[in-house]
Order: sequence, then C-alpha cells, then structure tokens
Amino acid sequence: MGGTARRRTGSDTGPPTPEAAPSPPVRRGPVAAALMLGMALAALDSTIISTAIPQIVGDLGGFSVFSWLFSGYLLAVTVSLPVYGKLSDTFGRKPVLLFGIVLFLLGSLLCAGAWDMASLIAFRVVQGLGGGALQGTVQVIAADLYPLKERPKIQARLSSVWALSSVAGPAIGGLLAGYADWRWIFLINLPVGAVALLLIVRHLHEPAREAVATSRVDWAGALAIFASGGLLLTALVQGGVAWAWLSAPSLALFAGSAVGMAGTVWIERRAAEPIIPGWVWRRRTISAVNLALGALGLLMIAPTVFLPTYGQSVLGLGPIAAGFVLSAMTLSWPISAALSSRVYNRIGFRRCAITGVSIAALVLLAFPLLPYPGADPGAAWQPALIMLLLGAALGLFQLPLIIWVQSSVRWAERGTATASILFCRLVGQCVGAAVFGAVANATLTGRLEVAPSAIRPGLPDDLDSVSRALEHPGTLTDQAADYLRRAVDTAVEHVYVGSAGAAVLALLILLFLAPRRAPAGPDGEQGAAGAAGPEGATGADEQARTAG
Repeated sequence: MGGTARRRTGSDTGPPTPEAAPSPPVRRGPVAAALMLGMALAALDSTIISTAIPQIVGDLGGFSVFSWLFSGYLLAVTVSLPVYGKLSDTFGRKPVLLFGIVLFLLGSLLCAGAWDMASLIAFRVVQGLGGGALQGTVQVIAADLYPLKERPKIQARLSSVWALSSVAGPAIGGLLAGYADWRWIFLINLPVGAVALLLIVRHLHEPAREAVATSRVDWAGALAIFASGGLLLTALVQGGVAWAWLSAPSLALFAGSAVGMAGTVWIERRAAEPIIPGWVWRRRTISAVNLALGALGLLMIAPTVFLPTYGQSVLGLGPIAAGFVLSAMTLSWPISAALSSRVYNRIGFRRCAITGVSIAALVLLAFPLLPYPGADPGAAWQPALIMLLLGAALGLFQLPLIIWVQSSVRWAERGTATASILFCRLVGQCVGAAVFGAVANATLTGRLEVAPSAIRPGLPDDLDSVSRALEHPGTLTDQAADYLRRAVDTAVEHVYVGSAGAAVLALLILLFLAPRRAPAGPDGEQGAAGAAGPEGATGADEQARTAG
C-alpha cells in the first residue's frame, strides 16, 4: 500500500513533471509586511485621485480628457500583467517586484511634478506599468512563501489591505486636496514605497536559478500584447463615452485590436519562450478559472461603479456615506476568504467556488426586489446588507479558485498562471464597464423619453447628467426629482440583474468546463489540489482508496 502511486485523472492535462518550490525565507513576517504595503500602494492609487479631480482640473485644465487619469492607469496595469508574470517565472519574483516598486515610485514623483493634464496622464501610465508588477508579483510571492494550509490567511490579509485602501482612498484624496495640495496624493507614496523596498531587499531571498542564464524573453510577444491589449481596452473604456460605439474611432480600434491579437497568436506560437504560453489555455483548470474570474470582473461593476451612484442619487446620501454602503462588502469578503479553507478542504476548490457564486447570483437578484426607498438615507441598511452577503459569497468564490490554480502548477509557472487570472479579471471589468454602462444609459434614456410632458423639458439625458442634477436639485421640481430617482433606481436594478447573469455565467463555466477532479499538486501539496477523487476527499484519503 505504501508504494502505490496516486492516480492522475484525465480531466485535466495537469502540470509537467513535478518540481519542488524554492524554500521560503526564514523571516516571512517582514516580507509579508512589504507585500501588504505594495498592495496598499496599488489599491490606493486606483481610487485616491477620484475626489481630487476638481482641484486637479482647476489647476491643470483638461476637463475633457481627465477620465484618462483612470483609464490610462487601468490600461497600463492590465496589459503589463502577463509580461510581468512571465518575467517573474524567468528571472525570479524579487527583481520583478523591486523593478515594479521603483517604477511606480518614479511615476508617482513625476505625477507630483506634472505641469499639464497631458503630462499627468502620461505619468499615470508610468505608474500603471509599475502597478502591474505590484499586483501580479505580490500575489505570486504570497503563494511561494506560504504552504496551502496557511495561504488563505495571507491572501485574506492582502484582500483586507486592498479593501481598506480602496475605501479609504477617496477620503484620503479629498483631505489632501482640500487641506494641502493634490500633488501630495502622489508624494505620500514615496515613504510607503521606500519601506516596502527596504523590507524586500533585506528579507526576501530567492535561491539562484540555473534557468536564468538560458532563458530568452519574448520581447516581440510582449510588444504585441501591449499593442493589441491597449487597443482593445481603449475601445472598451472610451466607447460610448468619448465617441459612439459604431463611430469610426471605435470601429478602427476594434479592428486594430483584432489584427493585433492575430499577430500576437502568430508570434507566440513561434516563440521559444512565449509571454502567454499555450498551456495556460490548454489546461482545463487554468482556462476555466480564467473565464470564471473574467465573469467576476463583469459582476463587480454593479456594486463598485453603480452602487455609489444609487446611494447618492436615490437614497440621498453624501459621497462618504455612499462609500460606507459599499464598504460592507469589503468587510465580509476577506473574512469569508480567510475561512474558505475550512470549506474547500472538505468539499474541494470547485464545489466551494460553485457554492460561493451560486449564493452571489441569488444575492444580486435580491437587489431589484428591494422596495423603492425614495430619498430616505435610513433605507441604506438594505443595500448594505446585500453588499455584506455579496462579499461573504465572493470570498468563497474567488480565493479558492486562485489557490486552486497556484497549487496546480510548478513554481516556475506560478507567475504566468497568476498573471493570467488577474489579466482576465481586469479585462472582465473593462467589458463590464462598457456593457453595463450601455445598459444603464439605455434604461435611463427609455425612462426619460416617456417622462410626463409636464416635467420633460430640462431633464438630463444620461446617467452622469442625472446624477449631477440630483446632487443639486434646486432646479428640479419635487415631481421631476422623484421621477429621476425612480429612473436611476430602475437603471441600477437592470445592472444588478445583468451582474446576476454574469454570476450564472461563472457558475456554468465551473459546472461544465472546470475539471471535476483536480490533478495532484506539484509542490507536494497533495491536499492542495482540493482532492483528486470525489471533491470532498483529501489527498491521503484518495491514496488510501486507490491502494485499497
């Protein structure tokens, strides 16, 4: 019995020959602190600038293009993730993370010295290129440092840092812009980043790798990914905003991205060391998780983008109070993620994720069933409860999938696999912003077209204009204001129904595309693969059954 090998199932191609992961450094605490600081940097700069836009535009001008302060950063992070993932597998995690932090801090320093809106946008792109290394490499190092049993704890800490930073970002940005100067939004990154750099340099030690000397970087593939991804995401981010979807710029961008993707495939298939290897999509575990987390990116648009609008425009909350409604999700998500190991160790990664996304779909469908509150801030507890439940459900969904993928690949593949997950999720967010933005605006346009003739003159015609009108309702009659609130309420309900559809899509992917039986973990983590037999079994249990 003792010599019986554990059987592999045919439902997944599985990783190549097992390879032992490098030994983690002796002192993990300082490295974990550095990872949390790096995560805080990336998360803060995704949101901190939002409340300072009036001051920035007043100082630099460029109101017509200020949205690129967000879009440029997002584009740079998204298209650089696959490149950094491959580089971390080739040269090690430490040099990539150090490069990312230095580049991010350089971008922050340049942003603080920007002289007009164009320069600030360009420097935000530099920041985003550093942020791509931060987001991807931090997750990979966390997986390297902590074995499977401890991994949910560090991932929950990173999730908590991300959630807290995302919620606190707008408040910090508003305080700095109002009582100091908006340039301090970028300058405060410097001491935080310096501490993270010092901790990484002193305490993160990786063994020398022989593969570095013989590895070649596919720079042509990297450039092709940048070009095609940048064109596609620009089309998604700006379509329906800066120009119409069927306009010449939009069609040209989509056509250019299609040509770029075809060129990327051609280059990658001929490269000796491709940036996005074919095995990322050939292995069912990784490809299914990529698609499922792409659906998660779609799903997240409703709570993160449209719930604050609902809180301010429908409930009559202030910006900070509306942010606290959203923060209910960020409280329950990391707690649920930290406890998810107790679930997936019993029933397996796949079933744990299926449970979480099924609950998420039901929670999202509950939002349209809430009674219309009118301008009643006291009704905020209802959407806050919805968000609390949604965060708990998504904690059971996302983290087990990430750990499932990280546990199914070798150490030398973990960076590429993790980057592919984050890349798909960010692309899903861009697609979701475009799709659900169109849904919300179409709903509002339809409601405004059938508005009573007595209130129709002077009514705004898109979501942003409606939100601004309700923030300053002095020009509206009570009847017109109530009609607009009901229109926004209906639009957000439709978006939540669409998000529930995205959750159902993720559920179908896990049910029909994800392997029912996971391959054995390559790093000696037999239980890490979430049970190779029926999903509730541990690796030892399956070995016993096989031997018997």
